[in-house]
Amino acid sequence: MFKHLSTFFFHRQSLAVAMVFTAMGILFGSWATLIPFVKQKYALDDAQLGLLLLCMPLGAAGMNPFTTVLINRFGMRNMTIAGLVFMSVVYAMPVTLNYLPLVAFSLFLVGISISVTNVSMNTCVTSLEHQYNINIMSTCHGMFSAGLMFGSILASFTQGMRISPAYHMWLLAFSFISLAFFIRPTVISIDEEKIEQGEGAKFVFPKGALLLMILISLCTNITEGTMADWTAVYMRDVVHTQDYFMGWGLAGYSLFMSLGRFAGDALIPRYGGNTVLRVGGMIAIGGIILAIALPYTLTAIIGFALVGAGVSCGAPILYGSSARVPGMAKGAGLATMNTFSMAGFLAGPVLIGFVSKSISLPFAFGVIASLGFVWVLLVNKVKLY
Repeated sequence: MFKHLSTFFFHRQSLAVAMVFTAMGILFGSWATLIPFVKQKYALDDAQLGLLLLCMPLGAAGMNPFTTVLINRFGMRNMTIAGLVFMSVVYAMPVTLNYLPLVAFSLFLVGISISVTNVSMNTCVTSLEHQYNINIMSTCHGMFSAGLMFGSILASFTQGMRISPAYHMWLLAFSFISLAFFIRPTVISIDEEKIEQGEGAKFVFPKGALLLMILISLCTNITEGTMADWTAVYMRDVVHTQDYFMGWGLAGYSLFMSLGRFAGDALIPRYGGNTVLRVGGMIAIGGIILAIALPYTLTAIIGFALVGAGVSCGAPILYGSSARVPGMAKGAGLATMNTFSMAGFLAGPVLIGFVSKSISLPFAFGVIASLGFVWVLLVNKVKLY
């Protein structure tokens, strides 16, 4: 099942792009684990925290229409490297600044950086798959999940050691800026691939098969976003775990997501995207129910780990399928999918904040479990690849 990984890890260009996925995961995992720090620092309730987190999707949504233009103007390779550098810097700002409006603006910049880097690096992966006739999309997304796990554990450790969150994030920033310069020659050697901008590539509201893929993607990405932004808060406020374990719910989720994605490039061709996503939905539902029903440190970690396994292959399957929608210009389906995926991933947690404030955080997680049922039903109505 994991034989394809030996090819992946000895392929220089694939590994270089995967390092960008990993860096994004580490930065996001660290930030997500430090969200309770920001909440406590400014004495925010769940609804106010949700509004603050809204700044990220606003930045991503505002940047998405320009991302394709930038990639076509400067190239996917240059934008991947530039995106990594920019993202490394702006991720350190929210825990460094001491004025809440500036924190909100810095999160807006984080959203912009995520949008640019996400489309650029995924376009690089698509180019490599075409150039070498290999399947690496799921594995690259697995590297993001591995980074997410490492970042959350690292941030939990530094929080337990009472190390400044600003010091933690700036150390990561300088490390990944150095990484960007190190991998740049290898990334630049990838065959350039532009996203077409003819009539067929202009953004329109999706319909048909792409619409169903978008709806499934909203369910999976809202789940992913909620796990990323709220598991640390759940572990602290509902489970009442110690600081050292505050990020372990996200770590368990990320570990099993990465394992699922590493296996995905073997599982998806063998069983088909529809079957993998359908089974994944049922596993995710079970995991959330476990975390809600038994809010203890160990059972919550296990529950979140099951959610990670359940959603693990969602992004690779849906990104790959959207790029192959018949009748759409090359890259248009992927760009449209990215717009809605980022909206679900980043805006979903905002809604969770309001539900949590109005009722409770466990109830809000129950709403996420219901989305699993929705995507299981929708998977039966569309052909996935």
